[in-house]
Amino acid sequence: MNLLLLRILFIVFSAIVGYQTAGQKEYFFGAFVGAAIAVVIIFLEVGMRKVSVRGLSSAVFGLILGLIMSKLVSEAFATTQISPSSFALIKIILTLIFCYLGMSIGLRGKDEFNLIIPYVRMRRQDQTEEIVLLDTSVIIDGRIIDIMKTKFLEGKIVVPRFVLKELQQIADSTDPIKRQRGRRGLEILHAIQKEAGQQGITLHEEELPEVAEVDAKLVKLGKLLNAKVLTVDFNLNRVASLQGVKILNINELANALKPVVFPGEEMQIKLLKEGKEHNQAVGYLDDGTMVVVEDARRLLGQEVKVTVTSVLQTQAGRMIFTKLDK
Repeated sequence: MNLLLLRILFIVFSAIVGYQTAGQKEYFFGAFVGAAIAVVIIFLEVGMRKVSVRGLSSAVFGLILGLIMSKLVSEAFATTQISPSSFALIKIILTLIFCYLGMSIGLRGKDEFNLIIPYVRMRRQDQTEEIVLLDTSVIIDGRIIDIMKTKFLEGKIVVPRFVLKELQQIADSTDPIKRQRGRRGLEILHAIQKEAGQQGITLHEEELPEVAEVDAKLVKLGKLLNAKVLTVDFNLNRVASLQGVKILNINELANALKPVVFPGEEMQIKLLKEGKEHNQAVGYLDDGTMVVVEDARRLLGQEVKVTVTSVLQTQAGRMIFTKLDK
């Protein structure tokens, strides 16, 4: 049923109820009041559009806790010798105070209340279910398909709604390069869904509207679900690690699987461009590792034999420094 149709029916039924409950000669006034009340409620519903279900559940939990606490404290006052009128006033005051405190505490700590699906994870204590959140960059990168084929990636694969929305925005960009990357990401996501098979991909609906950036949303969702984040974004890797979120970085995996090179080894390399320092030339191995050759700028475009002098390993990758084999 369309939401607009539902609102219209709600106004009509409210007007009928107002018409039926009004006294003699006030039928039309009662129908008008009923319709007006329905319109006010609809405006309130539209205004509450930004209220998340998770925040609402936390507020309800705080309200129930406040009612329980006010009941317990009121029973303590009931044992004292006070007049019924004073006791009724104290009961109302305690109820208001504890309900307010309970709801405010619940809203302030809503990230700690795991009350609704998928935050409630009902399983045996000796069984754990790994959750892997996919970042936008790792979907566009595409190497995740090959990793899934090897069956090294275990657990439930989750794509947050805001990541899918970012992919769609990139695919609809006016920049042709961004548009191509976005469409490639959507195609890869479709291929991942086929490759997952029984493992499946879950679309997570939580938007986290209080957080603006997609990376910050991923980190927060990872903390809420106790999930790992699969990415190739170096900056997201560092930010998430500082906040205690587990990161699976495909670039780090690729660097770990590269062949080990020791000083003194010889190799053939084609020099493709000039280096940053004086008289340097740069080439690349088949896996993309940068090879810097000293005193070789004059040999650009040629394939030369070099000897490894040192290897520099960084978080962003690996660099091999060499010299010409004389």
